[in-house]
Amino acid sequence: MSMSDNIAEVLYSEAELEAICARLGKQISKDYEGKNLFVVGVLKGSLVFMADLIRHITIPCEIDFLSVSSYGGGTSTSGEVQLIKDLTCPLQDKDLLVVEDILDSGVTLSFLLETLSARHPSSIRLCTLLDKPARRRVDITADYIGAEVEDKFIVGYGLDYAQKYRNLPYIGVLKPETYEK
Repeated sequence: MSMSDNIAEVLYSEAELEAICARLGKQISKDYEGKNLFVVGVLKGSLVFMADLIRHITIPCEIDFLSVSSYGGGTSTSGEVQLIKDLTCPLQDKDLLVVEDILDSGVTLSFLLETLSARHPSSIRLCTLLDKPARRRVDITADYIGAEVEDKFIVGYGLDYAQKYRNLPYIGVLKPETYEK
């Protein structure tokens, strides 16, 4: 029996995630044609999604990563955001696309978009694999959304619980017995 058999109930399969990345990549390629696309992944959660997404982007782009945190080791945001790893190059005159695994409370992404906007990119948009509007605490909307999810704790495909289960090849709803121990 593998780890994935006991941890989560499948919500989005590998094939469904591939289709989401293909759809988003096609739209992003169309929207950014002729622009200076700079794709920024929010670590650690967006790593798997961003890797698959950029393979579906058919126009030239640059990439970089940053890391912010408002979760610690729990299942809900603390509300206090910290920039842990910053970008390595300036954003001025770049068409910035921030790629995130999940838009949940919006607190972290609101902080991040405000911080990056102050660096004067030509444009800034948000792409999220998953949108969980039921938990929104600030007014923020993604420009590109892979799928909307209910207010359940999910793992896999980059999403974690206490830094584990990011390596599941699907997205699943974490079984309560996993985090109620």
